[in-house]
Amino acid sequence: MNTSIGLIIGGLQSGLPVGHFLLALVLLIIGAFCYLRITPFNERQLIAENNVAAACVLVGMLIALAIPLTATLATSGSAIDIVIWGFIALLIQLATFAAASLFLHNLRKMVIEDNVAAAVTLAGMQIAVALLNAGVMAG
Repeated sequence: MNTSIGLIIGGLQSGLPVGHFLLALVLLIIGAFCYLRITPFNERQLIAENNVAAACVLVGMLIALAIPLTATLATSGSAIDIVIWGFIALLIQLATFAAASLFLHNLRKMVIEDNVAAAVTLAGMQIAVALLNAGVMAG
């Protein structure tokens, strides 16, 4: 590929670890899938019904999983580090959800009833823990 586009793609591949990005993206998808399986409500169905609280929970979870993965991408040179820290991030986020469920009594009911305040509180807790987690990973 000796064309201009080939040179651009070659430069991007040598300067950007595309494989690491794709690995992190796969970990994000796996993490989201696991998270959606353990929550006591169906975010996809609730969002289809225009439930803003469910959307806040889902977006908070995605951000909370992406933050530590981003820190890992920024500080790690190997795919195995990304995988290990990615799974640790997922476990921490699942534990955060469990702890938040204890703090926010009747979380399932609140999300189903579109209680945005409860959903934003959950999302905030998850993002706060994710930021701390990312700091440890980058540290």
